[in-house]
Amino acid sequence: MKIDLHTHSSVSDGTDTPTGLVMKALNAGLDVIALTDHDTFDGVAEAQEAGKRIGVRVVSGIEMSAEHGGRSVHLLGYGCDPFHRPLLEELTHIRVDRTARMPDMVQRLNGLGLEVTLEDVQAAAKGAPAIGRPHIADALVARGHVADRDEAFARWIAEDGPAYVKRYATPLERAIDLVHEAGGVAVIAHPWGRGGREVLSAPYIERLVYEHGLEGIEVDHPDHDDDTRSLLFEMGARLGLVRTGSSDYHGTGKKRNPLGANLTRPSAFRDLTSRIKRRGGVA
Repeated sequence: MKIDLHTHSSVSDGTDTPTGLVMKALNAGLDVIALTDHDTFDGVAEAQEAGKRIGVRVVSGIEMSAEHGGRSVHLLGYGCDPFHRPLLEELTHIRVDRTARMPDMVQRLNGLGLEVTLEDVQAAAKGAPAIGRPHIADALVARGHVADRDEAFARWIAEDGPAYVKRYATPLERAIDLVHEAGGVAVIAHPWGRGGREVLSAPYIERLVYEHGLEGIEVDHPDHDDDTRSLLFEMGARLGLVRTGSSDYHGTGKKRNPLGANLTRPSAFRDLTSRIKRRGGVA
């Protein structure tokens, strides 16, 4: 069984529709995927319906924008009730504030000599409820300022970039609690990728396990090298965590992350679904 538990559709910052994503998962030989769009469940129902038609199991998921110590952290939630009011209200807050910073980022880019408009960004988002920096990157690509999203982030809109503007994200402890309140299981996404170890130290992750019931960490991810994967796998075993693997697929948005680039072990997936059921979520 081939299982990829972290994928994105055009409902957030991927480039495939939810149905198109499921079709590509079938063609990639995957049996199970989780749709984990940023801060929205809006694509899950379509993806699950497509999955039922063609024989790919689609797990309901989300990638929630969180923060710890003023640094960005991403939390994966699996099996949440997509209509849980407190979680939905928090996700709306995140999306509204993310969208609200777009004019300031566009203004900064213009001041740096890169002509781009808010309308360009909205066109790149194609009606997605979760508008973010990848859509600014796509607008810059369309204008010919950069070759791809990677260059846009590296030169202009990364967290330390000249056009970056801060926005609201949920404190990580609160994000974990909200996922649990919605019946879901909380797994930290790519915890030690791109300097993440400075933010999510091993003692802090351990505290999240004991004080907030964190259930898992993403181990096999394109941002983790072999040594990092080994360390995370061993730590996860010691703490009794589910240790997942995924591609973090975004379609053409992340060309180095093809579907199935990393997989979750079937035993870990069974553990995950058991935990979802124990929390009363939808497995």
